[in-house]
Amino acid sequence: MWIFAHRGASGHAPENTLKAISLAMDMQCDGIEIDVHECDGQLIVIHNRWLNSTTNGQGIIHQHSFAHLRSLDAGLGEKIPTLREVLTCVKGRCMVNIEVKSWLTERLVLAEMDYAVQSLGFSDQQLILSSFNHHILHAAKQQRPQTLIGALTSCIPLHYAHFAQELQAFSVNCDIDFINQAMVDDAHQRGLKVLVYTANELDDIESMAKLGVDGVFTNYPTRAMSRLAHKL
Repeated sequence: MWIFAHRGASGHAPENTLKAISLAMDMQCDGIEIDVHECDGQLIVIHNRWLNSTTNGQGIIHQHSFAHLRSLDAGLGEKIPTLREVLTCVKGRCMVNIEVKSWLTERLVLAEMDYAVQSLGFSDQQLILSSFNHHILHAAKQQRPQTLIGALTSCIPLHYAHFAQELQAFSVNCDIDFINQAMVDDAHQRGLKVLVYTANELDDIESMAKLGVDGVFTNYPTRAMSRLAHKL
C-alpha cells in the first residue's frame, strides 16, 4: 500500500511547505500530496483559500498579490512555495499528487507537469492531477492524454467508481468516512487505483489495508509505514 505524505509530512512540519516536503522525502514516502491555488498567474502551494488558517496573513488568497503572499509566514518561518519549487525539491524521487483547488484552470498545472517531466527527472507515471472539480480533470485529460487523473469524491456515488472511469482516471481518491468494500471492489474491477484520505490513526491504516486500498494520504507517514511493516 502506497503511503502519501498529506500536504507533506504535515504532522511534523508546517503543511504544504518545503520543510514538510523535504521531511516526507527523508521519510522515504511513496508519494507526496499537495494543494495548488492560482494567484496572478502563479501557482502557489497552500490548502485553504483563507490565509489565516495556515499563515500569518488575513483574508482570501485572491484578495492579495502574489508578492504579498510570498512575504507571509506559513509556519516556522517557511514561505508559501510555488508548485515549481515543490517539484524542483522532489526531482522525481517519489510520486506527487497535485490537488487543484478553487477555480484554477488546468493550463498552468499541465505546463508545470510537462516541465517536471522534461527537466526535473519525473516520469508521467509519478504525477497525479486530482480535484473535486471534475470539469478540470476532464479538460486536462483531453489536453494532455498521458496525465494521470485522481478523481476526488467525498461520498459513495450511486454507481460507485463509474464517474472516475468516465473521466479515464488513474485513481479514485476517496474520503475515509465514505469508503467500503463495495467501492474498493468496483474501482478495482474498472481498473482504477483506490487512494484514501486522510488516514492518521493506526486503526484506520490497518482497516484500509484490509479493504485492499492501493494507497493512503496521511499526516504521519512514518507511523503508517511502521504499522504496515509490523503487520507483514
